[in-house]
Amino acid sequence: MKHRTSPARESSAKMLDNNIGGYVGMGEGSSHNLHKYNKVSIVPLVFLIFYEVSGGPFGVEDSVQAAGPLLALLGFLVFAIIWSVPEALITAEMGTMFPENGGYVVWVSSALGPFWGFQQGWVKWLSGVIDNALYPVLFLDYLKSAIPALESGLPRTVAVLALTAILTYLNYRGLTIVGWVAILLGVFSLLPFIVMGLIAIPKIEPSRWLIVDVGTVNWSLYLNTLFWNLNYWDSISTLSGEVENPSKTLPKALFYALIMVVLGYIFPLLTGTGAIPVDREVWSDGYFADIAKMLGGTWLRTWVLAAAALSNMGMFVAEMSSDSFQLLGMAEIGMLPAFFAKRSRYGTPLTGILFSASGVILLSWLSFQEIVAAENYLYCFGMIMEFIAFVKLRIQHPNLPRPYKIPFGTIGAILMCIPPTVLIFVVIALASLKIMAISVAAVIVGFVLQPCVEYIKKKRWYDFSRNSDLPDFQYASV
Repeated sequence: MKHRTSPARESSAKMLDNNIGGYVGMGEGSSHNLHKYNKVSIVPLVFLIFYEVSGGPFGVEDSVQAAGPLLALLGFLVFAIIWSVPEALITAEMGTMFPENGGYVVWVSSALGPFWGFQQGWVKWLSGVIDNALYPVLFLDYLKSAIPALESGLPRTVAVLALTAILTYLNYRGLTIVGWVAILLGVFSLLPFIVMGLIAIPKIEPSRWLIVDVGTVNWSLYLNTLFWNLNYWDSISTLSGEVENPSKTLPKALFYALIMVVLGYIFPLLTGTGAIPVDREVWSDGYFADIAKMLGGTWLRTWVLAAAALSNMGMFVAEMSSDSFQLLGMAEIGMLPAFFAKRSRYGTPLTGILFSASGVILLSWLSFQEIVAAENYLYCFGMIMEFIAFVKLRIQHPNLPRPYKIPFGTIGAILMCIPPTVLIFVVIALASLKIMAISVAAVIVGFVLQPCVEYIKKKRWYDFSRNSDLPDFQYASV
């Protein structure tokens, strides 16, 4: 792994020295001494991104229930253009500009200062943990049709705890294992929908794709479902320091994953809405398994159920990797106590994994729709700060090294951020009062938590890392 050279560090320091909380130092890869750990190559990275964003069509059924086939199909195409593409492009540029563990925390800190960097880390970590609490719920929602006892009560609670423990252990064993497991799970999870599509060809009636009734659209459910299924492209940035040659690998992986995600949604929706008479009321979590039975029989339904279970496992381990390496990255730059930076013998962030797993267990009591709405709301706060950081660095420091640069110019880059920003405010406005209250309370906790951490650091109650090979944060006066 390449370390930063002294000239590069000095140049970066001069460029950003006037920032209130400047990011000092950039380079061609994470500077932490990780030579003894295997790096993630492009193929596992593609599937890690795929699982952090999507994991397959499981969970998209609510879009048809909310708005009908036409708006569901158009929604995934339009949202991919106005949301997924800009977020993936920004992740490619900023992730190669700051190839460090911690990702978007480093971006925001470099542009807006350490206080806002901490807030970014808090809301995005909490959003990720809430998102991860969804996967045991979604897994059990698919499985309960075959095992009714898992619908509620003690069996469901035990199942959630057991699943969380097993998948947490996979994360503990290493990122390389997680990446290759993601490949196997991804192939297995997508194959039944390809088979289902081929079986459905003689039964397809294209006119069903055009069904729409704008007057009965549940806009909140519709937008939350689309938003949840097409976000989190920036999550991979939190483990950029673990990626092999991130300046080249990360942009390519994001591009391939974007194609895989969009096709992984559109193709099953075309199959399900085109081959089966549309009854919006039955389109809810797990309905693809029923469609599989109608088209291919019990064997195909069993395959879809197994694919759903394994897909949720893939999403869980990918999200937990992102969340835990984010905490590790924040600790490596002195934002959190040093024990968050401690690695297991497999190179994994042990404390971050345990904290993330605990959050999943605490939040798993929420319903599917509450989880989606809550994580979307918090995610919106984080994305606003990312857009501001991206634009500010483009305007104030256009000549900083960017191994990958979005080819639109500064004005084009700013204009690219407008549609997703509008979408963010729409999602926020449509949230329920309960979700608003919980999310705003969580943000306020972050405002209180950061000064508390700084106080602990000042009092030296815990050790904080200050590795000279890592990006450093300075508190310069104006």
